[in-house]
Amino acid sequence: MTVTDVRKDIENLTLVLTNHVAAPVDRVWQVWADPRLLERWWGPPTYPATVVHHDLAPGGAVRYFMTSPEGDKYHGFWQVTAVDAPHSLEFDDGFADDAGRPNTDMPVSSTRVTLVDDGTGGTVMTLTSTYPSAEDLEKVLAMGMEEGITLALNQIDGLVAA
Repeated sequence: MTVTDVRKDIENLTLVLTNHVAAPVDRVWQVWADPRLLERWWGPPTYPATVVHHDLAPGGAVRYFMTSPEGDKYHGFWQVTAVDAPHSLEFDDGFADDAGRPNTDMPVSSTRVTLVDDGTGGTVMTLTSTYPSAEDLEKVLAMGMEEGITLALNQIDGLVAA
């Protein structure tokens, strides 16, 4: 399926996306745990990701960049804070410079991913990103975060079906 629900809650500083995936929880977990699969969906189709470091353990980090159609690279990072494979993952998600250092001019969100069996062999995946301030949330929304992450998540069904 696709993203079925998007909730922007400026008052509570959250962006919540719910995605129904036609695959079991263990298979959906792999799109997070396998860096080669993560590359194939983490980013909108026109901004493919390249994962340069992937340590999906508490205290670990994921480093990546997305490449624009014009060839510009946009770097990002996750600082992993909690993992309960294959059910949940938590990380701080932010923008970085070319060397992978956090860009302190840009917001960092705390993101929680949950994967729950939907009772039919599929998975309900929920991403909840919490921002430090309403201004930070509004900043990423103005940059197109909602559209970008929706396009990215909508690529998962094709991966898990392959």
